Amino acid sequence: MHKAGDLMLGGLFQVHFFSIFPDQSFTAEPQQLTCHSFDFLGFRKAQTMAFAIDEINRDTQILPNVTLGYSLYDSCLTLGVGFRAALALISGQEEQIILNETCEGTPSVLGVVGDSSSTRTIAISTVLGLYRVPMVSYFATCACLSDRQKFPSFFRTIPSDAFQVRAMIQILKHFGWTWAGLLISDDDYGLHAARSFQSDMGVSGGGCLAYLEILPWEKDLIEFKRIVDVMKKSTARVVIVFAHEGQIINLMEEVVRQNLTGLQWLASEAWSTAAVLQTPDLMPYLGGTLGIAIRQGEIPGLRDFLLQTRADLHHNNTSGNSMVNQFWEFTFQCRFAPTPSDWVENGGKICSGDEDLEAVETEFLDVSDLRPEYNVYKAVYALAYALDELLRCEPGKGPFHKESCPTLQTLEPWQLVYYLERVNFTTSFGDEVSFDENGDALPIYDIMNWVWLPDGQTKVQNVGDVKMSAFNGEQLILDGDRIFWNFKSKKPPRSVCSENCLPGTRVVRKKGEPECCFDCIPCSEGMISNYTNSLECFSCPEDFWSSPQHDHCVLKKTEFLSYQEPLGICLTAASLLGTFICAVVLGIFIYHRRTPIVRANNSELSFNLLLSLKLCFLCSLLFIGRPRLWTCQLRHAAFGISFVLCVSCILVKTMVVLAVFKASKPGGGASLKWFGASQQRGTVLVLTAVQAAICTAWLVSSSPSPHKNTKYHNDKIVYECVVGSTIGFSVLLGYIGILAILSFVLAFMARNLPDNFNEAKLITFSMLIFCAVWVAFVPAYVSSPGKYADAVEVFAILASSFGLLVALFGPKCYIILLRPERNTKKAIMGRGVEQ
Repeated sequence: MHKAGDLMLGGLFQVHFFSIFPDQSFTAEPQQLTCHSFDFLGFRKAQTMAFAIDEINRDTQILPNVTLGYSLYDSCLTLGVGFRAALALISGQEEQIILNETCEGTPSVLGVVGDSSSTRTIAISTVLGLYRVPMVSYFATCACLSDRQKFPSFFRTIPSDAFQVRAMIQILKHFGWTWAGLLISDDDYGLHAARSFQSDMGVSGGGCLAYLEILPWEKDLIEFKRIVDVMKKSTARVVIVFAHEGQIINLMEEVVRQNLTGLQWLASEAWSTAAVLQTPDLMPYLGGTLGIAIRQGEIPGLRDFLLQTRADLHHNNTSGNSMVNQFWEFTFQCRFAPTPSDWVENGGKICSGDEDLEAVETEFLDVSDLRPEYNVYKAVYALAYALDELLRCEPGKGPFHKESCPTLQTLEPWQLVYYLERVNFTTSFGDEVSFDENGDALPIYDIMNWVWLPDGQTKVQNVGDVKMSAFNGEQLILDGDRIFWNFKSKKPPRSVCSENCLPGTRVVRKKGEPECCFDCIPCSEGMISNYTNSLECFSCPEDFWSSPQHDHCVLKKTEFLSYQEPLGICLTAASLLGTFICAVVLGIFIYHRRTPIVRANNSELSFNLLLSLKLCFLCSLLFIGRPRLWTCQLRHAAFGISFVLCVSCILVKTMVVLAVFKASKPGGGASLKWFGASQQRGTVLVLTAVQAAICTAWLVSSSPSPHKNTKYHNDKIVYECVVGSTIGFSVLLGYIGILAILSFVLAFMARNLPDNFNEAKLITFSMLIFCAVWVAFVPAYVSSPGKYADAVEVFAILASSFGLLVALFGPKCYIILLRPERNTKKAIMGRGVEQ
């Protein structure tokens, strides 16, 4: 299609679906390839460009006094044809030069609108870029075309596949689909999309590809069967398809044959609105499809312009408008003269050129869903506005050498590139058109949904859009209530390789599988994860432990010998009971202090012994309750000094018994001078002072202190007192042991002395209990953890204290309270009461 003008624009459109290459015999001049299967929609795009130029020529505000012309070619879905057409456009030379009324050939074009294929556009734009001829594509989406080094004069009014891929990833994220299959066409369109998916999907959407298959161009039944088998075996319920209508048709034939249902299809813009796929046979499989679609627009007056399309009867198949004639023949199933020899004989009709387009139902006149056509419209206007700005340039203020401006006669394509990079206008539909530094337009897509109506009809409805905002980045807007889901649940499907790992677990990748396929391993004790799909578990702080669900940290339980627990209550009660009994016995002895049994064997020692036993009982309370610094320091010191005071009194008592017995013998009176009251008191004081010195040295050098022990239980903090210096603690216990053993030995030696003179048997028995308790204490204390070590020590204190109290003072209280007749000097001397 050609139309003369002052300035010429070129166009490349796919007007036929298929091409046939002739056999090359190399014996005759090769024949040209032929195109067949006329494409109404491709021809409508070409007519849209013609309409836009006609509209511009009628507009006095843009390019006044300048007429735009055009030369439109059919690329025939073939790289060779499209490439040859592009070279013809920029050179102004054709194989058959057609002269117009001025006997001039077709002038070269200043810019080209097209092509519809990324592969053809890459090849053509590479050559056009060498001459800086601007090329504005309406349908080539390959992200590779944004490379300004390789394609310096390329522009497009359709978003790049890079954005389309990100738009699809936004949809996947919105519905939580992390596991999807990808089918692509075997060309730059599909291969670059696959590369973008593989690089962006994991980073942007946290998803993975279950499989990646390339759809063949030919109808390879074996390969399509293999691909559908892969889809059927996969657990991915979402299938993304970056391919063309013809490939989808071939694929769906195999899908129908194998009855592969239950899939959610995600369509690229190449087939998201393809009516040829919206058939009753395919809707059970493709119903509910979500697709990325080119922005829909409105072009007022286009339908009226299309109705004015008329065939050229004078230059059939040779003139610049042969494309229109082919459309006419295909639409009305007729032939222009001269017809093939047997056409009329076989009942064929001859085209008159007066046929009524409105009488035939075709997609050609349906302008309700203009998408690629709207991009063609914007591309033509972008070139026109750039030309308008160029021709309005004022000499001396121009952007070129020496601030010069081009003129209508000296205009060069590279100068148009400069203005095209800066073009900015708004269409009648309200969309702003401008190009970034890579030649890409501001991206925006509609999101379409294939609805399968109850009556079997189909409808493609707009359910949202995704666009790039200068302020908010990528924005996805979806009306979820309007989306038709082709599933029994009428809800979005679930498509994941592995379910999310809940808090309390961590992700462990499955070896040899994509990162979306993983196992969920519970966090170990003391570790948590507090968000979904955590890659690792984190240790809780020192004083915290993991909750039962391992999703947060809780304060560790604390353990010590408490006054509130049964064990602590029992020991406290026993300690207070022993103290009370000591007080009662002391009161009895004070009340009966003048009686012989109290006065015998130094009553002062008995009082001191009762006071020390009371301190022994009371010091056990220091071992109960949460350990503090002062309790840790005081408990062992009080324990050591109290018991040394107690055992010292017993030792002196034993020594007094031996001295008295020795003094009763002839010549033994001198021995008593060493065991008078002062000596006894001094001995007790010195022996106790030694223990006090040991405790002081221990506290000063390495004092006991409270300690939080986490070795016994991971989930508990055991509060305990560490002794600080083991040597100090050992010396303290050893000193008590030495005194106790010495008392036991002396008492044992005096056990057979006459009862009248001593209480040696009672001391022997009491020391035997005392030593037995503390000998058993050592292994029990060492092997008991935490609070039980304190309980063992308290038990040993109480047991030994009760043993001494009962053994030493039980018989005396019995005599004082129950057998007062024996509490006389004669009875004690063995003369007043019969045994």
